Amino acid sequence: MGKKHPAIEGAIREFIERQKVFFVATAPLDGQGHVNLSPKGLDTLRILGPQTVAYLDLTGSGIETVAHIKENGRIVLMFCAFEGPPNVLRLRGRGRAIEPGEAEFAGLCAQFPEYPGVRAIVAVDVTDISDSCGYVVPLFRYEGERNQYRAWTNKLGDGGVETYQKKNNSQSIDGLPGLSVE
Repeated sequence: MGKKHPAIEGAIREFIERQKVFFVATAPLDGQGHVNLSPKGLDTLRILGPQTVAYLDLTGSGIETVAHIKENGRIVLMFCAFEGPPNVLRLRGRGRAIEPGEAEFAGLCAQFPEYPGVRAIVAVDVTDISDSCGYVVPLFRYEGERNQYRAWTNKLGDGGVETYQKKNNSQSIDGLPGLSVE
């Protein structure tokens, strides 16, 4: 059933690149803290090498993923086949949040389409690649991207997004440091 893979290459890479949504899970070190699981979409993921991926972290209501990886680095990305043969693929590793203004941000950001409200790039050094059957994952048909994110950030404008980030993304729900907003 489940199988380990040495690298993000061949069929593994092709599977990841076909997915329209993936999920990111992190947790704080404190056992009383909140585990976080977030869906990610749009064209925000890039495979940077056989053991490295990165995704754009767009402005949202919370900052749990960034806060958790700043604290301990642990992260898992999960991809599910909602079309075609069943499959669930997990990339486990150590993440880093690279914020605008940091040296490597501009170079990494250039590899993605332009989106408003990018608050960080999460880069992951993958230490474990494994898949499992996915037999119970239902089949869904992809209908398209939602337009609400772009409409919301366009309505806020750059200054409004920055104000929103300062208010909502400076710390996690458990009080861990989030974005380095001033």
